[in-house]
Amino acid sequence: MQKIHKLLVANRGEIALRIMRSVREMGILTVAVYSEADRNALHVRFADEAICIGPPPSSQSYLVMEKIIQAAKDTQADAIHPGYGFLSENEEFARKVKAAGLIFIGPSADSIELMGSKLAAKAAVAKFNVPLVPGTSEPISDIVAAKKFRK
Repeated sequence: MQKIHKLLVANRGEIALRIMRSVREMGILTVAVYSEADRNALHVRFADEAICIGPPPSSQSYLVMEKIIQAAKDTQADAIHPGYGFLSENEEFARKVKAAGLIFIGPSADSIELMGSKLAAKAAVAKFNVPLVPGTSEPISDIVAAKKFRK
């Protein structure tokens, strides 16, 4: 397993702080990303390094995969932790991080994709006799079918 020397946390606020505190205890350097609005945020001051990734709207900063990956490269981070929300459940981001030669801290892209579909996830775990909440194994496309199932 590849050793991580520097981790970029692709999130902000308390989420980023919790991750940074944990990895700092492991002797890993941290990189914070921030939008222009978060320049003085606590996670930015707490990190070993910080890099601005754009204007305040998250659609122009925290959600722009290319900016996050470039920030990791610019700061020579080995890995990216997506935090929670934002890009944490985005299989495309996990794939792009890996394709960029970086370590993605989280589930594999295939796992994220599988768990993104409730029916596919249910089918995947049913093979292992995991107890499941009762429901359909096929999508319900109209209200009449939904009412029939409910009874």
